[in-house]
Amino acid sequence: MSTLVSPTSGKVLIDGLDIKEKPIEIRKKIGVISHETYLYHELTAAENLRFFGKMYDVLDTEARIDELLEQVGLKYRKNDRVGTFSRGMKQRLSIARALIHDPPILFLDEPYTGLDQHASANFDRILSGTNAHDKTRVLISHDIERGICLCSRAIILANGHIAHEMNESELGDLLQCEALYENLVEERK
Repeated sequence: MSTLVSPTSGKVLIDGLDIKEKPIEIRKKIGVISHETYLYHELTAAENLRFFGKMYDVLDTEARIDELLEQVGLKYRKNDRVGTFSRGMKQRLSIARALIHDPPILFLDEPYTGLDQHASANFDRILSGTNAHDKTRVLISHDIERGICLCSRAIILANGHIAHEMNESELGDLLQCEALYENLVEERK
């Protein structure tokens, strides 16, 4: 779906556009956060974001860079080479890279890889700060609890097929059941 690999069969449409026919138009509409950061390690944090900002014709790129670096907690490392960053810092910068052009569609493939608890909570805050009604987010995660808390619809895949699908009300019921279960476990301690 991110246009990084062409499908071997079938058809994939993103916002009505075929990824084989319109990959450049699709890339303008999407942000990808993955365990792979897609950053240039020889560039600084600001240079990376400036490069991607220019690719997406971001207006007032410098202000957007400062805003995103502040959000991901890396403003103090703005002028440091990415190659000197820890894994978690690279992942946080990758989040800023994916959001630089404020895309309407986010693909989140194991986005918590390398993030500590504080950075994960910050990422959740950033995601919740984007208007969910204006964005489509596709999250792939092995952390089902976190995934369920972030979504309004969930699909669980097994061997490439839909094994279970839940809508917003079913997810709410599931979260209530989990909270009740957690409370029972705590009471038994």
